[in-house]
Amino acid sequence: MSAATIDSRNTRVAILAFMGALAMLGLGFAAVPLYNLFCSVTGFGGTTQRASESDAEIAARIARSVGGKTISIRFDASTARDMPWTFRPDQSTDTVEIGIRDMATFTARNNADVPITGTATFNVEPEQAGIYFNKIQCFCFTEQTLQPGQEVHMPVLYYVDPAALDDPNMKGVEQITLSYTFHRAIEPSTK
Repeated sequence: MSAATIDSRNTRVAILAFMGALAMLGLGFAAVPLYNLFCSVTGFGGTTQRASESDAEIAARIARSVGGKTISIRFDASTARDMPWTFRPDQSTDTVEIGIRDMATFTARNNADVPITGTATFNVEPEQAGIYFNKIQCFCFTEQTLQPGQEVHMPVLYYVDPAALDDPNMKGVEQITLSYTFHRAIEPSTK
């Protein structure tokens, strides 16, 4: 082989290696949004679903046809270590009719002497219930800013999809736990 052929092959390998490295870097940046999308679509890891009012109305019609089956919902609240808030559910459990909208409220209080902006992460246990737990409105959809000493009541409007009744993985599930953790927002949004 001539030196020109070897140089040509080396250049081609270098370009392919560089393109592969760029592709891996791009996948690294895309991993978190793709994982979040996967979890929201499948309910993986207890990720809840986001629903509209019309979705809730359809679920309510279906629920009426299955005869008012109920399930217990347990509410859990915590804060990250660097979050100087008190955060708790106003009611620790509730029994709801599957497919019917219900509302839970949580209370948050800023114990710091400066305004604090927080964002809530959430999940549902058992994990297989995540795909059936639908939130219509939630404080977790946006950042929350509390002034020093301010206390607020934050609602969550939700329902459990009647399709859960047909899922063999949900057989025997008598209680779903909705859990929130408030974290300090990295960069407070301007409102």
